[in-house]
Amino acid sequence: MKYDVKKIEPKWQKKWEDARIFEAKDFDKKPKFYGLVEFPYPSGAGMHVGHIKAYSSIEVVSRKRRMQGYNVLNPIGFDAFGLPTENYAIKTNTHPRVITDKNIHHFTQQLKSVGFSFDWSRVIDTTDEDYYKWTQWIFLKLFKHGLVFRDTTLVNYCPHCKVVLSNEDSQGGKCDICHNDVIQLPKKVWYLRITKYADKLLEGLKDVDYPENVKQQQVHWIGRSEGAFVNFSVKGTDDSLRVYTTRCDTLFGVTFMVIAPEHPLLDKHKNQIRNWDELENYRKECAKKTEFERTQLVKDKTGVRLEGLTAIDPVNGKEIPIFAADYVMMGYGTGAIMAVPAHDQRDWDFAHKFGCEIIPVIEGGDIEKEAYTGDGKMINSDFLNGYTNKKDSIRKMLEVLEERGIGEKGVQYKMKDWAFNRQRYWGEPIPLIHCPNCGIVPVPYDQLPLKLPKLDNFEPGQDGQSPLARVPEFVNCTCPKCGGKAQRETDTMPQWAGSSWYFLRYCDPHNEKAFADPDKLKYWMPVDWYNGGMEHVTRHMLYSRFWHRFLYDIGEVPCPEPYKKRTIQGLILGSDGDKMSKSKGNVIDPVDIVDQYGADTLRTYVLFMGDYSAAAPWNDSSVKGCRRFLDRVAGLTDLISDDRSKTDKLEAAVHRTIKKVSDDIEATKFNTAIAAMMTLINEISAVGAISKEQFETFVKLLCPFAPHLCEELWEFTGHEGFCSLAPWPVFDESKTIEDEIEVAVQENGKLRTRITIKKDATKDEAIAAAKEALAGRLTGMIRKEIYVPGRIVNFVVSR
Repeated sequence: MKYDVKKIEPKWQKKWEDARIFEAKDFDKKPKFYGLVEFPYPSGAGMHVGHIKAYSSIEVVSRKRRMQGYNVLNPIGFDAFGLPTENYAIKTNTHPRVITDKNIHHFTQQLKSVGFSFDWSRVIDTTDEDYYKWTQWIFLKLFKHGLVFRDTTLVNYCPHCKVVLSNEDSQGGKCDICHNDVIQLPKKVWYLRITKYADKLLEGLKDVDYPENVKQQQVHWIGRSEGAFVNFSVKGTDDSLRVYTTRCDTLFGVTFMVIAPEHPLLDKHKNQIRNWDELENYRKECAKKTEFERTQLVKDKTGVRLEGLTAIDPVNGKEIPIFAADYVMMGYGTGAIMAVPAHDQRDWDFAHKFGCEIIPVIEGGDIEKEAYTGDGKMINSDFLNGYTNKKDSIRKMLEVLEERGIGEKGVQYKMKDWAFNRQRYWGEPIPLIHCPNCGIVPVPYDQLPLKLPKLDNFEPGQDGQSPLARVPEFVNCTCPKCGGKAQRETDTMPQWAGSSWYFLRYCDPHNEKAFADPDKLKYWMPVDWYNGGMEHVTRHMLYSRFWHRFLYDIGEVPCPEPYKKRTIQGLILGSDGDKMSKSKGNVIDPVDIVDQYGADTLRTYVLFMGDYSAAAPWNDSSVKGCRRFLDRVAGLTDLISDDRSKTDKLEAAVHRTIKKVSDDIEATKFNTAIAAMMTLINEISAVGAISKEQFETFVKLLCPFAPHLCEELWEFTGHEGFCSLAPWPVFDESKTIEDEIEVAVQENGKLRTRITIKKDATKDEAIAAAKEALAGRLTGMIRKEIYVPGRIVNFVVSR
């Protein structure tokens, strides 16, 4: 059959769409399968081949599931709020709505050109009012249950984007969007109390099928630690400094304390601090540093010793100095730490620079050279002296702390509460109202969505205010509680908001009365298989797991975890081995590959290029190789034969391939599944024939990878339905075993020929077959006949 992609691919894309064969059916009696991909951000640059690889795993699995008789939900949508669109809108003086609609249209055309089997009847767009109405609704539920709060704090602020960023969005002191430096700025910020769900997020990992490295990243990000809260009184005041430590057993080794330069204790006792001017200048310098700069471990230690304020070690009554230093942050723990320089390298470095005492309390090491961080016998520790077990010494110290009322057992988390507001236009308006009489009041549910007003000037304010603050008709309102004059919140939600629950909306995307019908949620949830990038396993996945678990706790969703299984795709690198970027000129446009080689070639290649979870460079010659493979598949139509003497030789190979491809798809070993089909092609060519039934089996195996070609071949063999809905092949285990085997024939250990014999042939049968194959060509008299079953016949001859 002639393989004309220009005709075949548009033909079958139209047939699929007209027949609506990929639309999921609510409450179908078939077993359900919900396959999910991370929905794209529709940028002006369009899709790249990385998107194709990211979506291809669930695409292949979903197509296989349909053929296995499942009711498949494989949806797609667009995560379209956020800074990139808004920045482009400002640059081009075009409204973000116009840009978003144009980008979504472009992405849609690209996705359809590749032939993805998405359910296009369920498309969602996070910027649609009908969608973000329910994002606001969930936010208000969080507010009602005490999981939304406002606080004044130092925030990560990007002067270029004019927006407040969470720690996650400004890693390394750089803005995630523009990659410019971030500064610290005091500001009132809305937070979500994700830390209240830290333990539930950890517990939930026991019940899901995630790669171990994904689980560990989430565990590390949450950073749960068990320790103690200890109170150090401040001499001459009624105040105390509260610290958290995982090693309360080292309290006798505390020789100084360090507090954040922003700690409120400093201003409260300003008159007692004799070197206030020095401290004030230091605070100004600290304010210029990003959180990353302040907390990185490898840097020069800076600080100011407070003259006039000292602390008292609660276990021995010893007076110790207090320092203000930039490496302690108010947003981390209590804003104060106890320093044990003998057993912490950072404290040891600080103590050496500022001349502080160093007292060892754990035996071992040489504290003259460095801190000793290992275990050992407790020394210089009063009632702990002689303890050699860290667990027991901590337990004893906790008992003493609680008996004396100077501390107690506690838990801390590395993860911080989620900064949940942006001072930008293109985002969901936060549905809260500021009333001078009633305080913070939620917008009534029946007034949702609180719509984003249409603006001509959507540039951010120079004072860190949202553009919405410049719109009086939006800002000024009536308090829904007292009826008095009030003002709306003008910050908008971060881009992560819409993606924290989108998988739920796919279950019922057109519902106007609820974010989704409970019965539909019960039918479809949880997601059976979710694929995405490694870069999203902490932020997006933790945020969405948090929202989902909250909705479960208030009875809105039927399961505690949203995703049963998670897989990861590796990056597609440029042909130069570097990450693809427009600046390097190594980006591959999928449309270019579709135009030149066809969608099926692109689909096959992105899965054949290597281990699915690993990064791999683009290789043009391998793309051509995949096209040649598909050409050979099309050419199999010329080999269809009724000659059983030939085609029976393929039975074992066909059943082995069914087993291999079926298993490899489930294990995301797509490259070896394709390789198995390539091997089968070679075996078919060697035989020179293939039966119609074997051919149809091959076509069905290939269909999830190259569906356009397979539909055409299915039709070629006389079928009226879709190959995409044909039953998935089932292998016969007994037929995966070869009836015949190939055996080497040797003379004095040197290979002379090879023979094919029955797998269960006796030694006499094997020897006879070998002699016949050599047909008197032995070069001497046979002295010995050796048969190694299934491997070798060797004739030992003398000349």
